Order: sequence, then structure tokens, then C-alpha cells
Amino acid sequence: MYRNTYALIDLDTLKNNVKDIVSKYPYKYYIGVVKANAYGHGDYVVNSLIEGGINYLAAATLEECLSLRERNNSIPILCLEPIAHKYLNLCESNNITITIPDMDYFKGLDKNLNLKAHIKIDSGMNRLGFKDKNEVKNVVDELNESSIALEGIYTHFATSGMWDKHWDDGLNNFKEITSLIDLSKIPIVHLGRSLTLVQHKMPDFVNGVRPGIILYGFAQKINEPTGLRLIKRNHYLKKNGISPVSLNNDLNLKSAFSLHSEIMCIKDVKAGEYISYGAKYVADEDIKIGVMPIGYADGLSKNNEGLMVKINNKEYPIVGDICMDMTMIKIDNSVKLHDEVVIYDDISKRAKELGVSAYQLLTSVTNRVPRVYKKEDKFTEIKY
Repeated sequence: MYRNTYALIDLDTLKNNVKDIVSKYPYKYYIGVVKANAYGHGDYVVNSLIEGGINYLAAATLEECLSLRERNNSIPILCLEPIAHKYLNLCESNNITITIPDMDYFKGLDKNLNLKAHIKIDSGMNRLGFKDKNEVKNVVDELNESSIALEGIYTHFATSGMWDKHWDDGLNNFKEITSLIDLSKIPIVHLGRSLTLVQHKMPDFVNGVRPGIILYGFAQKINEPTGLRLIKRNHYLKKNGISPVSLNNDLNLKSAFSLHSEIMCIKDVKAGEYISYGAKYVADEDIKIGVMPIGYADGLSKNNEGLMVKINNKEYPIVGDICMDMTMIKIDNSVKLHDEVVIYDDISKRAKELGVSAYQLLTSVTNRVPRVYKKEDKFTEIKY
């Protein structure tokens, strides 16, 4: 890399996360969701996920799927968004499984293509998917007479159903919309995502799951209520007919992602002088400033101002307005030129400080930042 700013990803941690998930939540198909450049980790990680037990991949766009195919030439890949009909020849030649989201899309399909397809069911989100059981039956019947192999059927739940009936309603909607077909004759039925994986026991007719953020070290755990709070919660669930939800799990997952830079310049700032754009930060005493080659074009939001970074295991605050390419830190005399700066290595903590989700934080680190992959004691740098 030409500037010492990078994201470090521990591949062994990702592999072990998958192993832990697979050992505790038995499914036949683990469809690893690696959209958005594997949640910011980079699609170089997919083979480590496969080593852990992922046996299918899913991404959002054809561009993502084709990039994944370059990483692995054999694992099946599902595109979660509908792909324009004119590009389906690329899916045929690259073994990309398509999603059929509605009747309009199905009518435009060339039924002579040698493709695998999954039907999407709209169980309540009103985003993609069939809502009419007769349409679903017609599609299944026609696919069975075509060259397109009906490999799967799936839906996506809007909530985890911890405090509402939406998960229950979504499951019932799925059952109703698929009631005219024989689900046992469809090889892969997948409903759950990361959150619903750990909080709900899936029905017997389900044999696949789509773990996403959980692969990267994040599985929601909620403190079990006790005493009066437990009584009130149980009453609420019973009153509203809400299915039991597992609030906790025994997964031992770790984040594999950390963001790093360095001190590229040190400046002495006198009391009363200001730092960065807007002249908002004014030194109230003589201080030292370390300048890092990383800014909001790399994924640091303006909200990072005032947050702490680590240099030699000691914390220092970000000061002044974060620039497009550079960020300033208030340092002391122990900090030297080219010292490494760990901007964050605890995704959950930093996301909470910024008031965003782990999803948003991970995917905000742009492709201008090289990814460095650690596997055992070897390091590989990839520029996306």
C-alpha cells in the first residue's frame, strides 16, 4: 500500500465463527450472505467461510456474483435481486442461481435457459416476492416443464418477532402462499437470516438458512428479564399469541475486522490556535497534533470527532473537523512519527458510539482502503 491505512481482516476468526454456527444450528444448506463486498470485509474472505462450513453463497447483484465466481469456481451462488433478462446468459455460463420475484419477471424468462432458480415469496415486507398462491403454483408447474431447474424457495422476515407478531404472521403467510405446492419436492427451502437463526427454531420443512452479519462476529444477545419484568413479558407474549423467542445463545463469535492508519505528521499547536475546517476546535493549551492519512472518503463519518483511537495501547481523541483524506488526533510526547493508529477494533462499541448499526459501520469503509488478510501468520493485501 502507498499510504499506511488499511482494514485488517482475520480469516481464521471468520472460519471459526462459521464452524461455531454450524455446530450449534444444524441445517443442510448454509447460504452465506456476502453482499456489499462481504459486509465490507472483501470477497477474498469467501473461501475461508467455505472452509468453516458455508456451502452456498448469496449476493445482491450480478456484479457481486460474478466477482465471487472469480474467487471460487464451483460453489453455487444465489443472486438475491432479479437480474435483467438480457444478462441471464451470464448466469447460465457462470453458474449463477437467479431469483424469480414475481409473475411479470417470470413471463419474460426464456424457459430454455439452463439455469437454477429460487422463487421469492413476499411474506409481509412488500419488497420482492409473490403474494398469490395461484401464481406460485403456476410458476412451479411451468418450471417443472422447462429447462430451468427449480432449486429453491425462500422469503425474508421484516422483524425477528421479539416484541411483535410480524414473524409469526410472516411464517403463516409463507405457508399460505405456498399451500398449493409440495415444498418437500423443492430441494432448498430457506427462510431465516442471522437474527431469526438464533432466535427461532425453524419449521421442519426448512433445510436452509442465510447467515449474514452473524458470520462476521455479530449475534444479538439480550439480557433475560427476571422477576416482574419476566412475568410482564410472558403475559405480553401469551396475550398476543407470539411464538417463543430465544433471547440468548451460546455462540462464541468474534469480530474479524479492525481499521488502522498511522501518524504521518506531527504538529505543535499553540493555545488559541484552531484545527481543521471551520475553525471549530480551538486549543485551550499548547498541544501536539498527529495527522492520519484517512478521512471521510475512506469511511470515517464526521461523527467520529471526539472519539478515541489507540496508539501503543493508549487512547487519544480525534479533534477538529474530519477532512476528506486526513484526520487529526490530540497526542502526547510518547507518540512518534509513523506509529500505528488503531482507529477501532471493536465494531460493536464504535457502532454504538456513532449511533449506527454494525452493518452501516462495516460497509461504510470504502474500497479506497486496502484490505489486509491475516491467515495464521501470513498476510495478503488486496485492493478492491
